Amino acid sequence: MDNKNRQPRVILHIDMNSFYASVEMADYPELQGKPLAIAGNPEERKGVIVTSSYEARKYGVKTTMLVGEARKLCPSLLIRRPNFDRYREVSKQLFAILREVTELVQPVSIDEGYMDISDLADRHPPELAEELQKRIFADLKVPCSIGIAPNKFLAKMASDMKKPMGCTILRKRDIPKKLWPLPVRDMHGVGEKTAEKLKKIDVRTIGDLANRKEYELKNLLGVNGSKLHQRANGFDEREVDPEAIHSFKSIGASTTLAEDTAEETEVYRTFRELAEKVEGRMKRKEVVGQQLQIMIRYNNRKTVTRTRLLHNNTNSREIISREAVDLFEEHWTQQPIRLLGITMSELVETNEAVEQLNLFTYERVAEKEPLYKTIEELKEKYGSDVFKSSKMPLPSIRTSFQKDFLDGD
Repeated sequence: MDNKNRQPRVILHIDMNSFYASVEMADYPELQGKPLAIAGNPEERKGVIVTSSYEARKYGVKTTMLVGEARKLCPSLLIRRPNFDRYREVSKQLFAILREVTELVQPVSIDEGYMDISDLADRHPPELAEELQKRIFADLKVPCSIGIAPNKFLAKMASDMKKPMGCTILRKRDIPKKLWPLPVRDMHGVGEKTAEKLKKIDVRTIGDLANRKEYELKNLLGVNGSKLHQRANGFDEREVDPEAIHSFKSIGASTTLAEDTAEETEVYRTFRELAEKVEGRMKRKEVVGQQLQIMIRYNNRKTVTRTRLLHNNTNSREIISREAVDLFEEHWTQQPIRLLGITMSELVETNEAVEQLNLFTYERVAEKEPLYKTIEELKEKYGSDVFKSSKMPLPSIRTSFQKDFLDGD
């Protein structure tokens, strides 16, 4: 189709506000309007905050903050344990509501997704967004913010601009005024490490990024530099794809052992190697996954598979190997093993995955983060062979408006 005749796109990004805390308030009205935090172990001062209500955030309570620290900032803080089954149930109801408007809905996490409403020519986008926001709140008693823009990136940025219960329009002509003054760290797709690299070349705002030469950013950040430069200038051709979440059904690796073994150290070493292969394949495809499966084939050729749903999306070999070993230890019959395999499924694109922190996963990852960072830095400097595989076992450790309004000058 000729670009001149192509219908301008109108994309909505729906982002639920303080989702876990909001669901708890919906289920328990006595919590409404009170400072509330979700943490895995409210009795422990060293427990970690998963999320908090906007009333709690006014006191400075933040995600990943220790419970003891949060209570110092807000003595009246109420803390509840997470109920992930309930959150998933509400999420399913949310996306069912969105699909009543259009089938072009792309979930990207438990509490956010995109909608392409370009074909709904008879509907005024801001009015439709407000109606949708009111419907979600009426049915689920959970607030959301909605971004309205001509592409996914701008819609995502717009939904962050007013919370809670905001509806924000971000036209391309508004980019210099609304988007460019923001800190570059606030840009979707820019993590802490990338922001630090950009800071070294004096790129501190999204406008600085947009106005740099693309080749400079590519030299600094590789292909991601070019992509970020385009996004900062308002360009994003990605479609809203309802099947994107199923694009890669699974990514895995398996190996037949040199000889049948019941040696735990050999099993642990093999799982580490398999996890590294899976991590590499997932990173090449730029996906993360939440469901882990291991395969065990015994020397009598009997094959079993066991599956575990992780609390968070990941493509980290450390997490994958640790969870695989843990799952293996739960189900191993002590018979000699001929083949082992690891498969990750429930895959989503890395840039679209928003980690829903869980206390136990967060604490395990957080305490090892300095070690992982050091290992990665040494491997980048000296090559991947700087560390040789160890025989030591791994420790067992038990988420017309369209044209003028959005594209006009």
